[in-house]
Amino acid sequence: MATRKPAAAGRGKGKGGKPELTEEQKQEIREAFDLFDTDGSGTIDAKELKVAMRALGFEPKKEEIKKMIADIDKDGSGTIDFDEFLQMMTAKMSEKDSREEILKAFRLFDDDETGKISFKNL
Repeated sequence: MATRKPAAAGRGKGKGGKPELTEEQKQEIREAFDLFDTDGSGTIDAKELKVAMRALGFEPKKEEIKKMIADIDKDGSGTIDFDEFLQMMTAKMSEKDSREEILKAFRLFDDDETGKISFKNL
């Protein structure tokens, strides 16, 4: 689990139910992208993507990185530009928040901290 949580305040669903990020979150993503676009090309490759995602609090596996690039790399270049990275991170951050919300709800019922919810907890 990541030790650092990206800012989640103010996130909601935009038009068509798509998740939206705050300006602060977009800026954080832009800074991570720029930091790891070491050659200044305006794109990052798989290796740079992994490091950038770690900087944003995620621990992606090699297979996950390959799949993410294949899913989002529209021009088939094998690299990701900022717009593609922003789109990908918006989805990832929304997934992360959903998981955290579920865990929070689970912990409310698991008041004896057994990792299970029994009738006694309800």
